[in-house]
Formats: sequence, C-alpha cells, structure tokens
Amino acid sequence: MSRKKSENISLEHHLEELKKIVEVMEQKNLSLEDSLAQFERGIQLVRESQKILADAEQKIAILLKKDGEETLAPFEDEA
Repeated sequence: MSRKKSENISLEHHLEELKKIVEVMEQKNLSLEDSLAQFERGIQLVRESQKILADAEQKIAILLKKDGEETLAPFEDEA
C-alpha cells in the first residue's frame, strides 16, 4: 500500500480491519502461510495507526502552543 493511500485511510478503518483479522485468526484453521500473511497485515495496520496517532498528537501540540510556550496540562479524569 502506498504511503499516500494509507494517509487517506482513517484510524477507525484500521481498527475495523484489525478486528476482522483477529476474528479470522481466532475462528478459522488457517495455514501457517495464511496466518503469517494475516499477522503481517495486522502489524502493518498497527504501525500505520501509530503514525496517524503520532501525527494527531503533534498537530494538537502545535495548536496548543501559545506565545512559543506549550500550554499542555495533564489529563484529569472527571469521573
């Protein structure tokens, strides 16, 4: 998959595809070759998802910068 094409795919799409891969691997008796192919695709999706999340985190950090200083605050769960 080309980098440009993978950038247009959403994180949600990656997660759905990962769920399907897990279901297939858990429910079917796959050959070793097929299992490895599924595993390889899963790893690729995880890496692409990590990049999407890192890019989003970087964008948020840039948006939260104020006067050259970051104004990030620790997350506090209100629950």
